[in-house]
Amino acid sequence: MALAELYTQYNRVWIPDNEEVWQSAEITKNYKAGDSFLHVQLEDGTDLSYPVDPAALPPLRNPDILVGENDLTALSYLHEPAVLHNLKIRFVESKLIYTYSGIILVAINPYKQLPIYGDAIIHAYSGQNMGDMDPHIFAVAEEAYKQMARNNKNQSIIVSGESGAGKTVSARYTMRYFATVSKSSSNAHVEDKVLASNPITEAVGNAKTTRNDNSSRFGKYTEISFDHSYQIIGANMRTYLLEKSRVVFQSENERNYHIFYQLCASAMQPEYEHLKLGSAEEFNYTRMGGSTVIEGVDDRANMVETQKTFALLGLKRDFQMDVFKMLAAILHLGNVEIAAVGDERSSISMEDKHLSIFCELLDLNCDKMARWLCHRKIVTTSETVVKPMTRAQAVNARDALAKKIYSHLFDFIVERINQALQFPGKQHTFIGVLDIYGFETFDVNSFEQFCINYANEKLQQQFNLHVFKLEQEEYMKEDIPWTLIDFYDNQPVIDLIEAKMGILELLDEECLLPHGKDENWLQKLYNNFVNKNALFEKPRMSNTSFIIQHFADKVEYKCEGFLEKNRDTVHEVLIEILKESKFHLCANFFQDSPVSISPFSSAINIKSARPVLKSPNKQLRTTVGSKFRNSLSLLMVTLNATTPHYVRCIKPNDEKLPFEFDSKRVAQQLRACGVLETIRISAQSYPSRWTYIEFFSRYSILMTQQELSINDKKQICKIVLQRLIQDPNQYQFGRTKIFFRAGQVAYLEKLRSDRLRQACTLLQRRVRGWLQRRRFVALRRAALTVQQYYRGQRTVRQAVTARNLKETWAAIIIQKYCRGYLVRRLCQLILVAAVTIQAYTRGFLARKKYRKMREEQKAVVLQKYARAWLARRRFQNIRRFVLNIQLSYRVQQLQKRIEEQSRENHGLLERLTNLASAHMNDVDTIQKLESELEKLTAQKRTYEEKGKKYKEDSEQKILKLENQNKELQEQKKTLEIKLQEKTEEMKEKMDDLTQQLFNDVQKEENQRMILEKNFQNQKQDYEKEIELLKGEIKILKEEKIQLQQQIQQEIIIQDGLKMEVGQLTKQAQKIPELQKEIELLQTQKLDVEKQAHSQKRELREKMSEVTKQLLESYDFEDVRSRLSTEDLEHLNEDGELWFAYEGLKKATRVLESHFQSQKEIYEKEIEGLNFKVEHLSQDINHLQKLFREENDINDGIRLEVSRLTSENLVIPDLKQQVAELENQKLDLENRLQEQTIKLKGKMEEMSNRLHYELERDRTQRRTTEAQNEVDIKEKENLKDTIQGIEGLSNGVMQDEVQGELQSKIKQVTTRLAVENLDLEEKLDMKDRIIKKLEDQIKTLTKTIEKCKILLSLVPTVPKEYIGMMEYKKEDEERIIQNLILDLKPRGVVVNMIPGLPAHILFMCVRYADYLNDADMLKSFMNVTIDGIKQVVKEHSEDFEMLSFWLSNTYYFLNCLKQYSGEEEFMKHNTPRQNKNCLKHFDLSEYRQILSDLAIQIYHQFIIVMENNIQHMIVPGMLEYESLQGISGLKPTGFRKRSSSIDDTDTYTMTSILQQLSYFYSTMCQNGLDSELLKQTVKQLFFLIGAVTLNSLFLRKDMCSCRKGMQIRCNISYLEEWLKDKNLQSSNAKETLEPLSQAAWLLQVKKITDDDAKEICEHCTSLSTVQIVKILNSYTPIDDFEKRVTPSFVRKVQAMLNNREDVPQLMLDTKHLFQVTFPFTPSPHALELIQVPSSFKLGFLTRV
Repeated sequence: MALAELYTQYNRVWIPDNEEVWQSAEITKNYKAGDSFLHVQLEDGTDLSYPVDPAALPPLRNPDILVGENDLTALSYLHEPAVLHNLKIRFVESKLIYTYSGIILVAINPYKQLPIYGDAIIHAYSGQNMGDMDPHIFAVAEEAYKQMARNNKNQSIIVSGESGAGKTVSARYTMRYFATVSKSSSNAHVEDKVLASNPITEAVGNAKTTRNDNSSRFGKYTEISFDHSYQIIGANMRTYLLEKSRVVFQSENERNYHIFYQLCASAMQPEYEHLKLGSAEEFNYTRMGGSTVIEGVDDRANMVETQKTFALLGLKRDFQMDVFKMLAAILHLGNVEIAAVGDERSSISMEDKHLSIFCELLDLNCDKMARWLCHRKIVTTSETVVKPMTRAQAVNARDALAKKIYSHLFDFIVERINQALQFPGKQHTFIGVLDIYGFETFDVNSFEQFCINYANEKLQQQFNLHVFKLEQEEYMKEDIPWTLIDFYDNQPVIDLIEAKMGILELLDEECLLPHGKDENWLQKLYNNFVNKNALFEKPRMSNTSFIIQHFADKVEYKCEGFLEKNRDTVHEVLIEILKESKFHLCANFFQDSPVSISPFSSAINIKSARPVLKSPNKQLRTTVGSKFRNSLSLLMVTLNATTPHYVRCIKPNDEKLPFEFDSKRVAQQLRACGVLETIRISAQSYPSRWTYIEFFSRYSILMTQQELSINDKKQICKIVLQRLIQDPNQYQFGRTKIFFRAGQVAYLEKLRSDRLRQACTLLQRRVRGWLQRRRFVALRRAALTVQQYYRGQRTVRQAVTARNLKETWAAIIIQKYCRGYLVRRLCQLILVAAVTIQAYTRGFLARKKYRKMREEQKAVVLQKYARAWLARRRFQNIRRFVLNIQLSYRVQQLQKRIEEQSRENHGLLERLTNLASAHMNDVDTIQKLESELEKLTAQKRTYEEKGKKYKEDSEQKILKLENQNKELQEQKKTLEIKLQEKTEEMKEKMDDLTQQLFNDVQKEENQRMILEKNFQNQKQDYEKEIELLKGEIKILKEEKIQLQQQIQQEIIIQDGLKMEVGQLTKQAQKIPELQKEIELLQTQKLDVEKQAHSQKRELREKMSEVTKQLLESYDFEDVRSRLSTEDLEHLNEDGELWFAYEGLKKATRVLESHFQSQKEIYEKEIEGLNFKVEHLSQDINHLQKLFREENDINDGIRLEVSRLTSENLVIPDLKQQVAELENQKLDLENRLQEQTIKLKGKMEEMSNRLHYELERDRTQRRTTEAQNEVDIKEKENLKDTIQGIEGLSNGVMQDEVQGELQSKIKQVTTRLAVENLDLEEKLDMKDRIIKKLEDQIKTLTKTIEKCKILLSLVPTVPKEYIGMMEYKKEDEERIIQNLILDLKPRGVVVNMIPGLPAHILFMCVRYADYLNDADMLKSFMNVTIDGIKQVVKEHSEDFEMLSFWLSNTYYFLNCLKQYSGEEEFMKHNTPRQNKNCLKHFDLSEYRQILSDLAIQIYHQFIIVMENNIQHMIVPGMLEYESLQGISGLKPTGFRKRSSSIDDTDTYTMTSILQQLSYFYSTMCQNGLDSELLKQTVKQLFFLIGAVTLNSLFLRKDMCSCRKGMQIRCNISYLEEWLKDKNLQSSNAKETLEPLSQAAWLLQVKKITDDDAKEICEHCTSLSTVQIVKILNSYTPIDDFEKRVTPSFVRKVQAMLNNREDVPQLMLDTKHLFQVTFPFTPSPHALELIQVPSSFKLGFLTRV
C-alpha cells in the first residue's frame, strides 16, 4: 500500500511548530495525489490548509494504541515527532523516565527522587531478559552482566549526555547494580570499595554549574574486574580531560570543585586548624562565581562522608592530611596579592599572609616564591635573562601554578584509588562504565568544547558501526535479504580534526613556536580548510572564530586561549622551587621521572594512530591535545574490544523542574546523542518486527474461516499478509519473525480497527433491531387485548335482554346439577373398583408376608438348635482338652518329683559313704599322730634323765645354758614380734583386699553381702583355728549323727512318695475314658520327648567328658613337681591333703567352664523359646483379628435379629434365644481368657524361675571363686607359719614346737576335710540345679507344644514395655549415623508414624535419664543436635530432607516438652504418659537450642521452596493466559538483544499449583504439624503475591484491564487450591490481598470523581505510590479503551495524601513472617513404638 493512501480523513499528522517543535493535527479531507494543500484541524479546533510537497508529506501520527511504547523502534511510524511524543507521554503522564531506542536506553532526568532503585528492584531485574521488564538502567546493567557471563566477553556501558542530564547518577547506579548482584563471599568488601571511589572522585572532580549542581568536570572510564565465578575482585579507573581552568575561574552562579567548600565548611574543627582556612567567601578561588552554597547540600556532612570513603579505601589519616594541605595551599595561593609596579613590573609584599601560609604548608622558600611569581627566566644559547612580568602575566603565572598543582593532585588521588582497588592475580573479564561528557555547544565555545565534541565524534562513529553491525546480524539470522543502508559516516570530521595537517596537528605545531599566537594558528586553518573542506567554515562576521559541521550540529569555536590551554605550561623556575620542597608529596609531583605509585596510571602513553611530527628540542612537552588524543585512542581500542551498551541521558528542561518536558531542548539533545540517527537507520529497513504467534493472536480477526482452518500458523500469517498488503516489498518473512517497513503496522491496525468497527456496527444493528421488534410485539399484543375487551363489552351490551338473562341462568343451573350427578356416579364407580383392588392386594401381601414369617421362624429355630449343639460340642471338646492337659501336667510333675527324690537319695547315700570313708581316714591319721606324740613324750623323758645326770656333773654348763636360754627367749620374743608384724601385714593385705572387693560390690550389690560375711567368718575362723581343733572334731562327730538322721528322714520321705505314686496309679486306673484322648495327644508329645531324650544323652555325654577330663587332668606327679622337697618332708604322709586340695581346685575350674557353656546353651534355648513366644503372639494377633471380624459379623447378625424382632412381634421367643446364645458366647470367651491368663502366668513363672536359677548359679560360681582365692592365700600363710616353726624346732624348745606343729597339722587336716565336704555339697547342688533346669526346659517345650492350639484360640496379653531404648554409650555414633545421617525420607515415611526418628531419639534420652547418668545424657543430646545440623547442612538444597528433619526436630522438641514434668505441658497427657516423664534432669536449655535449630531449618526450608517456585511465578501468574480468548497482552514488536534469548521453560498456572501440591504432599508425608504447614503456605502465598505485584509494577505492558481479569482468575485458582487442602484458616488468602486489589484496580472504571473515591476506599492494602504507579502504567490494548488521564491520577493522589503509609513501591520478597512452633502433644504411646528393620538399629533394645 502506498504511503499517500494513508492520508485519509480522521487520520492524524504532525505539523512543524515554532514553540512545541511539532504539533498534532487531524485530516479533515482525504488527500489526493497532486493536491498542494492538506486540509487539517489542529487540537485547539483551528482549521488549517497546510501547504505540502507531494514528495515530502508531513509525518503521520501513530495510533494511540502504539503511543507510550517501551521501545521507540516498535512504533509503526519512525520519525522525530513520533519519538518526541512517545517520550513526552511516558515522562509526563506515566512518570516513566527510561525508554529504549533499539540498543540505546534513553534516560530523562526527573529532577526528583524516585523509589525505583532499591535492592528489591535490583533483585527483580536480576536474571531477566532485556525487554521482559520495563526499561531501566538496571536492565542494561543486567544485560551487560549476563552477556559477560554467557559469552566470556568484556562489556562496556557508555553513559553520555549534557551536563545535568544525570550521567554521574546513572553510572553510579550501574556500579551499584554490579556490586549487589555479584557480591563476593570473601571478607574483603571489594564491592564497597568500588562504590566508595565515587564520592571521592565526585568531591575532587565535580562542581556546581549553571546546568547541574553536581556536574562531572572530567571523563571517567571505570573497569570493574570479575573472577571466574563472576564476582567483583577489583577495579581500575581512567580519567580524561579534567577542567583545570575551574580551579582559578568560575562563571556566575557556579562553584569550584566540591572539596574546597567541604574544607572551608570544616575549617573550625581542631584537626584542620593548622590549615588556617576560613569560610569560602574569604578565598578568591571559591567566591568568584558568587554562589558558595548549594541549596539542600551540607558541605560539612559531605566532608565527613569523604573522609569515611578515604578510610574505607585504606587511605589513612596521614594521607588525607597531606591532600588537605595541598588543597589549602591552592586556596591560599589564590589569595596572594600581586601589585602592579608601573606598566611593566609587578611585585608581592613579603608580609603577605597568604603567601607565607602557602610556603609554610608546602615547606617552600618564601623569598624565592615571591620573586619568581613576578619574574621569568629566559634562557638563550648565550645568556640567561631575567625579565619582570606585568601584573596580568604574574596573575596568569600564579593561576597556572595553582592549576598544575591541582592537576597533579587529582591524578595522584586517582592513582591511590586504583592502588586500593587493585587485586592479586589476573582478571577473567571486566565491565567498563564510561561516564563522559556529551556533545556541547554554547554561545562561546573554547578548547574544552572542541575536545569534548571531538570525543563525541569518535564515540558516535563507534556507535554507528555497532548499530549497523547489529542490524546486519539480525537480518542474517532471520535469512532476510541484506540491503545496504545509508547511514551518516562522520569519518571526514574526525579526519579534519586528527589527520595529518589537521586541526590538532596544526595547533601542536603552533604551540612549538616561541612566539606562537592564536591568530596565526587560526589563519593557518583558514588557509588549509576554507573552501577546501565542506565541514569547515569561516564565520562571515568574525575573524577570530571557525565553524565545524559536527554530526549533531554546527559549532562555532573562539580561537582565543587555544594555544595557552593546549600548552598548559608553568614557568621552569617555579617548578624548580616546588621540586626543592621538603614536603614530600609536593616534591614528588614535580620530579623529572616520578615513580608510579600504582600499576594503574591515569596518564597512559599510547602510540597515535596517525604519525605526529616531533621537534628535536629536549624541552618539548606533550600538549594537552596530543595527550587527549592518545587516551581517546586507547579508549576506542578498549571499547572496540568489548560489547558496548549505550545510555543516553536527556535533560528535560533547564530550570531543573520535576517532570517538566521542554520539547525544544529534548529534540536538540536527541539529535546530538544519536537517538534520532538510530531511529533513522531503523526506519530505512524494517523497524517493526513481530513473531508469527504475536501476529496471529493480534490479527486473527482479519483472517477468514478458510485461512483459520490451516494448521500451520506460520503459513496462515503469510497468506493473510499477501492478501492484506499487496506490495511484497513492505514486509519480509524471517525464520521466527515478520519484518514490516514503516507504516505497515499502523495500516494493519487501521484494518483491524475498521473490522472491529464493522463488527460493532453489525452487533449494534442486530441488537437495536431485536429491541425494536420486541417492543413492537409487546405493543401489538397490548393493542389486541384492548380491542378484545372492547369488542366483548360492546357485544354484551347489544345482545343482553331480561328473557335472555333468565334462560341463560336456568341453563346454567341445569348444567350444574347434571354435571354434579355425572361426576358423583363416576366417583362411586371408581371408589368401588379401588376398594376391591385394595382388598385383593392387601390379602395377597398378607399371605405372602405370613409365609415368609413362617419360613424365617423355622429357619431361626433350626439355627438355634444347630448353634446350641455346636456350642455344646465345642465346649465339651475344650473341657476334655483342658482336662487332658491338666492330667498330663500333673503326671509329669509327679514323675519329676519322684525322679528328683530318687536322685537326691542316691546323692545322699554317696555322700554318706564318702563321709564315712573320710571319717575313717581322719581317725587313722589321728591315731598315727597320737602314736607319734607318745614317741615324742618318751624321748622327752629320756632327755630329762640325761639332763639330770648332766646337771649333777656340770653346774657351770647349766649356767651357760641358762644364759643361752635367756638369749633364746629374747630371740623368741623377737620372733614373736616378727610373727605379729607378719600377721599385721596379712591383716593389712586382707583389709586392702576387702577394700578392693568393696569397690567391686558397688556394681554388684547382690554379691556384696555374701562376700563380706564370708570374709568376716573366715577371718574369725583363722584367729580361732588353733584353739578350736578339738571342738571341730566333736562337731564332725555330731554332723555324722545328723547326716544319719537326715538319711533316715529321706528314706521316710521316699516311702511317702512311693505311696503317692501308688495312689496316682489307682487314680489313673479310675479314668480309663481319658486314655483315648491322651493317645491322640501322644503323637504331639513324641517330637518333644525325642528332643528331651537327645538333650539327656548330650548332657550325659558332656558329664562323662567332664569326668574324663578331671581324671586325665588330675596328675599327681605334676602336683608333686610343683611342691618343693622341704614341703614334702614336712608334710610327710599328710601331703595327700595338698594333692586333694589341688585336685579340687582343678575340678572347680573345669566345672565352672562347664557351667559357663551350659549357661550359654540355656540362654540360647531361652532366646529360641522367646522367639517362639513372639511368633505365637503374632499368630494370636491374627486370630484376634479374625475374632474381631467374627464379632463384627455377630454384631451384624444381632442388629438384623433386633430389626426382625421389632418388625415381627409375633415371634417373641427370638429375643430369649439370642440372649442365651450371647450369654453362652460370653461364658466361652471368659473361660478362654481365664485359661490363657493361667497359661501365661505359668509360662512367666517358669521363665522367671529359670532366670532366677541361672542368676543363683552365677552368684554361687563367683562365691566359689572367692573362696578358692582365700584358700590359696591360706595355703601360703600355712607355708610361712610352718617355715617359722621349723626354725624354732632347731633350738632348745624343740618339744614345745613339735606339739604346736602337731596341733597345726590336726587343725589343717580338719579344716581341709570340712572344706572338702562343703565343696562336695556345692557340686551336688550344682548337679541338682542342672537337672532341674533340664527338666524345666523339657516341661517348657512340652507345654509350648501343647498350648499352641489354645494360644491360637485365645488372645494373649502382649509384653509390657516402659517406652525406653536401651543403648550403650559407644553406640551413640552408630545411632546418629543410621537414624539421622544415613536415613532417607523417601520410601521410609510411608509406613511409619510421623516423627518416628524423633520418638526413638527421645526414648534413648529417657533411658539415659532412667540411669541418672548426666554425662551420658549430655553426650547423647549434643551428638543428636550436631547430627541434625550436619544432615541439614549437607542437604541444604534438598526440600524433602529439610521437610523431614524440620518435622522430626519439631516432634523431638515437643517430646521434650510433653515429658518434661511441667504442668503446662502435661494437661493432655494420659496417665501412662505422665508415668513416662523424665525423672532426674531438666532439659529446658536443650529445648531452647532445639527451638533455635528448628527456626534455622525452617528458614532454610522456606528459602529452598522459594527458589523452586520463584521462577514459575511471573510466567504462571502474569504471562500465562488462564482465560483463553481474552488476551491480556499486545505484541509490541520489541527487538531484544541477540543474547537475550528466552531459554526458560514456559510455566503455566498449573505448574504453580502442581508445585504447591508437591510441597503440600511432601510436608504431609513427613508428618509436618498442621500449624507449621499453614505458616509455610502463608509464606509461599506471600511470595507469589509479592513477586507478581513487583513484576506488575515494572511491566507497563501488563497493566491492562484484560490482564487484571487474568490475574483475578489465577488468584481464584489459588483460593480454590486452599479450599481443596482445607487451609482457609492459614491466612494465606490475606497475603494475596494487595495483588487482588491491583487486579481490581486494573479492571475498574477510572474516569469520574466517584471512581476515584471508590479506588481510595477499596485499595487499602496498596500504598499511594503503588496506586499511582498502576494508574500511570495503565495501557489500553485496543483503540476502544481509554488511557487514565493525568488529572484523574492527580485527583486520586490528592485523596490519598492523608493516608499514612510507607512511600515504597516494591514489596519486600525476602520478608519472612515470624514463625511459631505451637506445642502439640504426641498421641503415640512410647511403649507401643517399634523400630523398623530398615533403620538398622538392631543393637537397640526396647525396655
